[in-house]
Amino acid sequence: MSLSVIIIAKNEEAALGACLDSVLWAEECIVLDGGSRDGTVELARQRGARVEIAADWPGFGPQKNRALDLARGDWVLSLDADEQVPPELKAEILAVMANPGALDLYRMPRSSRYCGRALRHGGWWPDHVVRLFRRGKARFSADWVHERLVGTEGGGIGTLNTPLEHDTYVDLEEALDKANHYSTLGARQAYAKGQRATLGKALRHGCWAFFRTFILRRSFLDGGQGFLLAVSNAHATFYRYAKLWCLDRPECRTFPADQ
Repeated sequence: MSLSVIIIAKNEEAALGACLDSVLWAEECIVLDGGSRDGTVELARQRGARVEIAADWPGFGPQKNRALDLARGDWVLSLDADEQVPPELKAEILAVMANPGALDLYRMPRSSRYCGRALRHGGWWPDHVVRLFRRGKARFSADWVHERLVGTEGGGIGTLNTPLEHDTYVDLEEALDKANHYSTLGARQAYAKGQRATLGKALRHGCWAFFRTFILRRSFLDGGQGFLLAVSNAHATFYRYAKLWCLDRPECRTFPADQ
């Protein structure tokens, strides 16, 4: 049994090295680059990865399916550029691949760090994600953002025990940049599906996002980073609905609805 690791990336020079170093044991590593302007492509090639370029951005789901179509292994492990596979998780993955009775899809917990701290509340733990699957048995949804892996033949999903390590936001600047980027993608996706918003709706959803994260999901137990997470969730949610409102108002829209 062979394993293909697939990663989509754009301007991920700072994070990609640690990701690739954690999966050097895989038979194949594929990096599909979205038009990086930093050293992402060179770094990936230096680590022995197969690099392909697809600079026209169709969204996260379609881009990951492009990477999947390049894979040749019996099994596929999908990673984000800021994730790493610890040795214990490697051992679990290899055990699954060696098991003739293994299921087609497997999920694993994910331990995410926010500004240097691994969060255990706010909805960020255990944060199970489906990432390991037999090639040909799953595809990514066509969503521009918040894509998911969907089995093509139904059946159950197995669970691994060791968490995938995730350096979500190295610092607050990165958190703000990603909140802006994802809120734009979320607004475009909602607009394409026929959804519309008001500023009142944006405010309500933003306040609810803070309350749900900080109180109901107890991110206050994660200290200062937990508070920043709640504010960041509120910020991203508010602006997703505000940008959706702006898409019908060219005078306040600074981004196209369909790119």
